[in-house]
Amino acid sequence: METYSFLRTLADSWALLALTLVFVGMVVFVFRPGGRRIHRDAAESIFRHETRPAEPDPDQDPDQAPDDKETR
Repeated sequence: METYSFLRTLADSWALLALTLVFVGMVVFVFRPGGRRIHRDAAESIFRHETRPAEPDPDQDPDQAPDDKETR
């Protein structure tokens, strides 16, 4: 029973502190000053080819599926 009490105390104190610091770190990372352009680009990426389809890849064989493309 001593091991359980030790692990319970550890989880209630240090693990809670560590997870709180990870959460605060993630929030700071998302709202950092240089991240606005990156987040805006990611948010608008689904609308990038809204008016016309994307250009086909000239190196790709038309009979070959996109997932089957060989790596060079």
